[in-house]
Amino acid sequence: MNFDSIFDYTLIYATIRAATPILFAALAAAITEQGDITNIGTEGIMLTSAFAAVLVSYTTGSWILALIVSMIAGVLMALIMAVAHIKYKADITAIGIAINMLALAITKFGIKQFLGTTGSFTDPKIVGIPKINIPFLEGNKYLNGIFNNWSLMEIFGIVMVLLLTFLLYRTVWGLRLRSVGRFPMAAETAGINVNRMKYQVMIISGVLGGLAGAHLSIGYSQMFIENMTNGRGFMGVAAMFFGGANPALAWVGSLLFGFVDSIGGRLQAYGWPSQFVLMLPYIITISVLAFSMWRKKRREEKAKSSLTIATVKN
Repeated sequence: MNFDSIFDYTLIYATIRAATPILFAALAAAITEQGDITNIGTEGIMLTSAFAAVLVSYTTGSWILALIVSMIAGVLMALIMAVAHIKYKADITAIGIAINMLALAITKFGIKQFLGTTGSFTDPKIVGIPKINIPFLEGNKYLNGIFNNWSLMEIFGIVMVLLLTFLLYRTVWGLRLRSVGRFPMAAETAGINVNRMKYQVMIISGVLGGLAGAHLSIGYSQMFIENMTNGRGFMGVAAMFFGGANPALAWVGSLLFGFVDSIGGRLQAYGWPSQFVLMLPYIITISVLAFSMWRKKRREEKAKSSLTIATVKN
């Protein structure tokens, strides 16, 4: 096996490309987690939006319209969760699982009813999200391989990391949201409408999940496959936990998943068993969640210890 052909400079862009749909899912989960809502339904939001994007792009020939409709589809799925959880007090994990199952059923029905096929659908009429080509980079194979021909969504994903980090930690809105997530009673006493804040973050989550799905079906590829998210929504949630609901750190977690996915694809080309390669992302997901839970427990124990010491001194 030639390791130079696996770990070469093209792996940098391959990692970012594979990480982008997971990044949007992680951001969707991070914004709701800040409001004390663990959005397990990100997978279903992504899948529904991926189908909507392909359907609209195929029928209208417009990737912009497809992107808009995918975001609307994501928001509708997120609002179902929001109403069930916030208004009717349904358990967020249960409703998230229900949304994921609903998305599987809707897309399976949709591909048969509207596209006249089963399993997968691809067609030259599907207009993908454009890539940015910078001509002067083509003269250098390294710069061309790393920085050229990025999808608009790959660039926008990085912009969203910076924007959400700023909103959460440098604005009054972000401070209010974090207070809702940590101390809802205190936030309510301070005059903050807790439910309204939670609805807002669920809508934002739907938009981000919609972008994740659209990128997967008309940015990352130009096709739709039943259950094409393949656990990427759950990987996004794992990346969110890895980063402690911090968008920048969640991006690091997403890059880890993207790196493993890219390495797996290259290993398969060298004859590694496909079962092992397909298993890698799930092993990483479990490992990341285990590490995140361990780190969270350590923080809680440390905080409890500090509180005990302070109490004894007083």
